[in-house]
Amino acid sequence: MTDTYYAASYWLARAESVEACARRAEHFFHLLGRCDPAWARWYEKANSFEAARKLQFGTDATSFRKLFAREENHFDDDFSFHLWTGDSLEETSLVDGACGSSSLQLPSRCVLRPYDEGPIGDRVLTAPVMTAVSRAMALAWDPEWGVATSREHRDSVTADADPGTFVGWVMYFSRLRGTVPALPAPVRVEPVEDKGSLVILTPERFTVSNPEHVALAARVHDLLDRAKLLRPLRPWPAG
Repeated sequence: MTDTYYAASYWLARAESVEACARRAEHFFHLLGRCDPAWARWYEKANSFEAARKLQFGTDATSFRKLFAREENHFDDDFSFHLWTGDSLEETSLVDGACGSSSLQLPSRCVLRPYDEGPIGDRVLTAPVMTAVSRAMALAWDPEWGVATSREHRDSVTADADPGTFVGWVMYFSRLRGTVPALPAPVRVEPVEDKGSLVILTPERFTVSNPEHVALAARVHDLLDRAKLLRPLRPWPAG
């Protein structure tokens, strides 16, 4: 089985202005571009690859404010974006995000589909790069929870895939959720300033076809669950 990967961060019921969301988006794309040069240039979507390649998007706050002002990119207090990058149709990466919503049901989010084929995919689907991506999301969006992992592993261990409830290759836990307990080797825990912690399961690419990886994920799931870190998102009081 070939794994496909994604990186995502989620938070719930945090109302923010269009200006605040634009600044967060600018910060995220700045940090993402430092994770790998393939993420330095972005485009809007169109009906064809050729047409979309003509729609280069500047990832500064002013550009995001203009994007969020379009009818298709805002609904009530929810501001969204859908961007992609790549030099060929066979090698692309996409980011979708939504920010600003006060909804108690639908989380705000930032979801990256990384390159998964060719030399760029080989380069970015590594623990250091996926950890850097997760850190960028944590610093820019200040989410409650995040993950970078194999979709196939996620789907094999959970039917609902509710954010915050399962274990993945790289995870982020806001300090609001609690303290990460001691975890077995080779798991590594890294602080993200005063915001929270990253948990990296394996130094090599995590795959669902590796029984050692799957067993480690199950063991870590039990430990994190006992620490009450694996639970659905919740609204946190402001401040």
